[in-house]
Amino acid sequence: MAAHTLLVISDPADPQLAKLEALPPETSIAVGDGVAAFARIAPEADIILNWAFSNTALREVLGMCPRLQWVHTRTAGLDNLLFPELVESPVLLTNGRGVYSPALGEFAIAAILYFAKDLRRMVRSQQAGVWDPFDVEAVSGKTVGILGYGDIGRAVASRARALGMQALAVRRHAPDEPDAYAQRIFAPDELTKMLALSDYVVVAAPLTPETRGMLGGAEFAAMKPSAVVINVGRGPVIDEPSLVSALSENRIKGAALDVFDLEPIPAGHPFYRLENVLLSPHCADHTPDWTDQAMLFFLAQFERFRKGEPLLNVVDKRLGY
Repeated sequence: MAAHTLLVISDPADPQLAKLEALPPETSIAVGDGVAAFARIAPEADIILNWAFSNTALREVLGMCPRLQWVHTRTAGLDNLLFPELVESPVLLTNGRGVYSPALGEFAIAAILYFAKDLRRMVRSQQAGVWDPFDVEAVSGKTVGILGYGDIGRAVASRARALGMQALAVRRHAPDEPDAYAQRIFAPDELTKMLALSDYVVVAAPLTPETRGMLGGAEFAAMKPSAVVINVGRGPVIDEPSLVSALSENRIKGAALDVFDLEPIPAGHPFYRLENVLLSPHCADHTPDWTDQAMLFFLAQFERFRKGEPLLNVVDKRLGY
């Protein structure tokens, strides 16, 4: 088998890079966070691992690699990486889709239970030393509507169904066969129909021109007043000012958010003070082994590439996922 030359865009001190020692010994590897680190070896490179998920560095390095065949980024989200030079090139692009889905599915369920059981009220009463019994909601029999039904969406649906919930979903293309978890699949132009039926709305869609601002004023108006929005996809899929208005005016029950328009969100942002918001600083998938799993996935991908086998998670660069 042919030897390969791998460029790794990363802080050279990242401890995960030690796992690259498992690559075949004939593999040439260069690590750096800028073009200077790759000046000598880039003309021979056929693979780039964008471990640091840096748009700027990847764009600069891409033009230095005439033999490049494949770029892998450890992230699942791609909205900051699809610059024209990469999109127009014949280079294969793969991502970390699926690596983080179980943790994000669990976060969505945690958020559902947080609002159903009013855990904020429990914590507040405990801190105040107050004995304050109240009624809580059962989630069994409730409906979760999922916007974006890829790996993350299915991870949410499978866990929701295990709790006795009904799962609905919106996705661009309807499946050829009945889905194992979603009882009904809606087309994108049927989004408001799904929202009107949903007690919990989970956003798990990638950010593309079609999904940007997909949940806005009209969509919040279509939701039940008791609805909770959970975003584990990309921040700008939701029109943030419209969400703030809906939450501030109690037109929906609440929101659990892991992703935002601007990260970190600035001091004084309404999300910090709204009592009906559960805020996660984009770490819902940061399990103790999340970087381990991301690197192990790349190593498995490398082996497939080396053997000439089809790669997993090949991205349609024009669609953005």
